[in-house]
Amino acid sequence: MDLFKKIYLIVSVLLCCIACSSVEGIENNGTIEGITFANYPRVDGSTSTKPLNAMIACKLLNIRYEWVSNIVGEWSLQANEEDIPTGYSDFFGERIKVSQTHGAFMNLIDGNTDIILTHRTISPDEKAHADEIGVSLMENSIAIDAFVFIVNKNNPLRSLTVEQVQRIYTGNITNWNEVGGTDNEIKAFTRPRNSGSEEVMRELVMDGLEMADFPESSEIPSMAGTFTEVRNNINGLCYTFNFYKDVMVRMPDEIVPKIAINGIFPSEHTVKNGTYPFISKVHVAIRSDLDHNSTACKLYEWLQTEAANAAIVESGYIPKSEATSGTAKISADQLQVYPNPVMDCLYFYPAHSIIKAEIYNQAGRLVFSESGVKEKMDVSALSAGMYILRCDGVVSKFLKH
Repeated sequence: MDLFKKIYLIVSVLLCCIACSSVEGIENNGTIEGITFANYPRVDGSTSTKPLNAMIACKLLNIRYEWVSNIVGEWSLQANEEDIPTGYSDFFGERIKVSQTHGAFMNLIDGNTDIILTHRTISPDEKAHADEIGVSLMENSIAIDAFVFIVNKNNPLRSLTVEQVQRIYTGNITNWNEVGGTDNEIKAFTRPRNSGSEEVMRELVMDGLEMADFPESSEIPSMAGTFTEVRNNINGLCYTFNFYKDVMVRMPDEIVPKIAINGIFPSEHTVKNGTYPFISKVHVAIRSDLDHNSTACKLYEWLQTEAANAAIVESGYIPKSEATSGTAKISADQLQVYPNPVMDCLYFYPAHSIIKAEIYNQAGRLVFSESGVKEKMDVSALSAGMYILRCDGVVSKFLKH
């Protein structure tokens, strides 16, 4: 990309940030002023955000709704037709689409939709396409969820460490007996590249490690198919979003169990307090060149306010604002830990009152814990090696000399 395009994109992002951060039209009753069936933005999203997208439209347009199950057993919202005006009978088919994660991003980049909700941010492939045609996006998280691993109900194993999961998917662990299970080969299933769960798996769980080249038969094309494959394979292992499992397919653990990670079971409590290791985020995204007076820009802003929380909670997600792992929650881009490598003391910048800091070794075992950390933490007693540091849900790594 030439210099002119880069400058243009940067200016566009800055102007849209300024515009959308001061959007007017959010009414005191939690709705968006002037939003109607006629000017409702074109919305797209992933499979797992389908109920939330539908509920948001129903809430903003005063449409009654009910939960219903489709032919493949996925639950979602069905609008009451009596509340939809004449001429808008196909409103949900035309304005609320489900092109799945990659399709939604491509539609947004290409200008075929106005706003999307997905379980991840833009992927490298999608970013390359956006850069090629001179488009940039604005993305913000609005909700949190657990990214979970599921096994067959007849598999006695109910917990893995972070490192064990990573070593299974790098191909270094191939038998369940290597992680405390039975003497059987692990059938590690995957999802297609650019799907929401696959990109979250690679970024959140693998954390830069290269996944093994599993056979084509291990790739499951649909989210619903993960449960069919794991139910039918006693040695199966796969991953999905907790929301999809518990709310959309309503698959109880008695039939397809989800497992603990580092001994922590995924639940609303462990997601809210940040102790469960794999917490994914639901993101809303728009193009940075979007008209700041558009209903799509107003919806983008509304989704980041407390007014949207009722719809987020009722749909089954946890609003980002309900994370309780710190009195002043920090994010990974705010917290700096130094020096790294370290000999004696780790220092934190900015100085922050951390409710709880935990250090895990490479095997995923908790080796040190301290509460009320402010500026520094003494780690001189630790043996030399690589460690994982978790501060109120923010995870980083450091090397101890």
